[in-house]
Amino acid sequence: MTLAELKACLRLPVVCAPMFLVSGPELLMAASLAGVLGSLPASNARTTEELRDWLERMTAALDDGRTVRPYAINLIVRGADSPRFAGDLDLIEQFRPPVVITSVGRPGDVVARVHDYGGLVFHDVATLRHAQTAIESGVDGLILLTAGAGGHTGTANPFAFVPQIRRIWDGGILLAGGISDGAGVRATETLGADFAYMGTRFAATQESRAAEEYKQLLISQGMADLLVTDRISGLMATFMRGSIVKAGLDPDDLPPRLGLFKPDLPESIKPWRDVWSAGHGVGLIDDVPSTAELVDRLEREYRAACSRRNCYH
Repeated sequence: MTLAELKACLRLPVVCAPMFLVSGPELLMAASLAGVLGSLPASNARTTEELRDWLERMTAALDDGRTVRPYAINLIVRGADSPRFAGDLDLIEQFRPPVVITSVGRPGDVVARVHDYGGLVFHDVATLRHAQTAIESGVDGLILLTAGAGGHTGTANPFAFVPQIRRIWDGGILLAGGISDGAGVRATETLGADFAYMGTRFAATQESRAAEEYKQLLISQGMADLLVTDRISGLMATFMRGSIVKAGLDPDDLPPRLGLFKPDLPESIKPWRDVWSAGHGVGLIDDVPSTAELVDRLEREYRAACSRRNCYH
C-alpha cells in the first residue's frame, strides 16, 4: 500500500490514535468502518494469543469481500528483545495490517519486515533529531508529537515543526497535538501534513475502553486542568489534574522521578490505569457520541472549513 492509496481508502485524513488501555478492537473497528484509520496498541491485548484473537476478529469485520478497510497496529520498539515483542511482530507479519505505528525506539527491523509484505510504517517523533533517525530507518510516515498532544508529548509548535520537517522529508506527515474538530483536521493539511492524529477526542466515544469516570473528566476538564510531567510515566506526558487528585496524588507536589522510565509512584498507582491523559483539545469535548456520530460531525466541520473563505479583502 502507498500513502496515496491509504488516503483514497479514507473518508477523512484522520487517524484514531492508539491509546494505551483505551483503544480496543471495538474502537478500532468503529473508526475504520466510519472511514478513518482505526488503530490500537498491540500491548492492549494481555497476551500474544489474545492479540491473535483480536486480529482475527478485526480482519473479518473489516473485509466484507468487496471492501477492505485499513487499520493500524502500534508496537513499542523499546522492548524489541522481549519474547512478547517477537511474538506480536510475527503475528503482524501473518495478518498484514496495512499500517504499523512504531514508538519509543529505532524502528529499522520493524520497517524491513512490514515492507516485505507491502505495509506502511509510521513512527512517533518529537524532535528534528528523532525525525532524522526515523527517516534513515526507512519509515513511510512521521507522527509529529507537538505541544498539546495527549499521552507522551512534545514541545514543538506545529506551525514551526511541520514546515521544518517538510524541508527534509517528502514522505507522510501525521500531526498530533490538540486536534479535536474538523476545522483542526483541515488546518493540518494547510500546514502541509497528510493526516490529523487524534486521540483524546476518540477517547470520549461510546466504543472507547476508557472508564466512565475518565470519559466524564474528558467532558469536565479543560486545557487549564492539564499537567505535563515526567513524574508519572517516567517520560514527559500530559495528564488531567482531576485524575491525579483522584489517584490520591498532589499535582503540585509529585514524587521525583528515579530515572528514565522510573517514576517514584506508590505501588498501588499505575500510569494510564489510574492517572488519565488528555491533550489540549480536551476543552472542546462536550459529549460521548458513538464513533460513527463523531466521524459524521468531523466531516461536516471539515467540509465547512474547506469551503470557508479565509482571506482578507
